[in-house]
Amino acid sequence: MARPKTHDESLRLRLLHRAAATVFDRGAAALSLRQLAADVKTSTTAVYSLFGSKAGLLSSLYQEAVRLFAERLAAVRPTGDPVGDVIRIGLAYREYAVANPHLYAILFSDRGAQCPSGADRPREVVETYRPLVDAVRRGQRAGQFGSASDPEVVALSVWGMAHGLVSLVLSGNEPPGLAVADCYERALRALVTGWRDSEEPAGGLAAL
Repeated sequence: MARPKTHDESLRLRLLHRAAATVFDRGAAALSLRQLAADVKTSTTAVYSLFGSKAGLLSSLYQEAVRLFAERLAAVRPTGDPVGDVIRIGLAYREYAVANPHLYAILFSDRGAQCPSGADRPREVVETYRPLVDAVRRGQRAGQFGSASDPEVVALSVWGMAHGLVSLVLSGNEPPGLAVADCYERALRALVTGWRDSEEPAGGLAAL
């Protein structure tokens, strides 16, 4: 009978999520492979077998954060209502961040700088933004956004609002008496409605 595989994908993911929590709470310098193994109730041999080294673990941690984020946004499939798709992508952004605050911080805070993954790191984050740009472009072709507006700028404004509101929640800085969860979708819709009515001349991100 074949021996069961112990260093499997389930263990790899448990190690990554525990490592993300440690990096989020105390920084990468506090990440000990021995302590990580103990926390997940495995051996340091398993950690080295799966990641090779601490640097390999940190790189894998960043890659996992990117993968899950891109996967969640890609789950918003294009429909015949591109404006609705823009809203749904904004909602998916928030859902990922709230469900995975430690991994989200790896992507969008200084924690990410502690998890190098090579020269492709910035490109990988930019690629997660592309479904939103594509939805705006489809909206322009469908006459739902002004054709003169730069789709990159429209998408950036939506992305920035989503990031800002999510950051208020995750940092514990929501205004007193006002829950972001109660107004998040309304704020997105108001912003998108503004762009639908706008005839902002195309200038591109270089004009900002």
